[in-house]
Amino acid sequence: MRIGVLGGTFDPVHIGHLIAAECARQEAGLDEVWFMPALHPPHKPADGLTDAALRAAMVQAAIEGNPRFRVSLLEIELGGPSYTVDTVAALAERHPRDRFFWILGGDMIAWLPNFHRVDDLAALIGFIGVKRPGHEDALDRLPSRLRRAVTMVESPLVDVSSSDIRRRIREGKSIRYLVPDAVISLIGEKGLYGSRATDG
Repeated sequence: MRIGVLGGTFDPVHIGHLIAAECARQEAGLDEVWFMPALHPPHKPADGLTDAALRAAMVQAAIEGNPRFRVSLLEIELGGPSYTVDTVAALAERHPRDRFFWILGGDMIAWLPNFHRVDDLAALIGFIGVKRPGHEDALDRLPSRLRRAVTMVESPLVDVSSSDIRRRIREGKSIRYLVPDAVISLIGEKGLYGSRATDG
């Protein structure tokens, strides 16, 4: 199978993640997309990060009913900092018959040269870049050796971020339509991000 992997903290998962995954699946001819919550992303502080099991539960709630989407707990199971090259090596070992593609937003495409052991990574996996507002030229800024490993796909330019959603919740503002209803319910039920209500 051709499988796209969308990694991230998903703190919380939102419609931007879901739209990017669906566009990558369709435009790159993927059979499935696996959402992979990171345990400790090396480029983000661990302080204040929601428990990994809760972040995975939010993703599961968000993708319920889509047979082409699934949650992978691989990076949580591996433990330690979630370096993409280690994750990809583990994927190849566990699923030798499948071909994997790492899905990245346009902002992360520009950051690709800074990935840990990026040349080893590019030898193991292809990248699917999903265009994002303000990062339309991300591919052009890559060195040619990495540019060849990236396939860019079109996607509606939805400018939403997990940090903005957390801020809205802290301020008591609605997040309805920014995250799936099932995720709103889970956020309220668990009291995440200082939430005070479950009505979105």
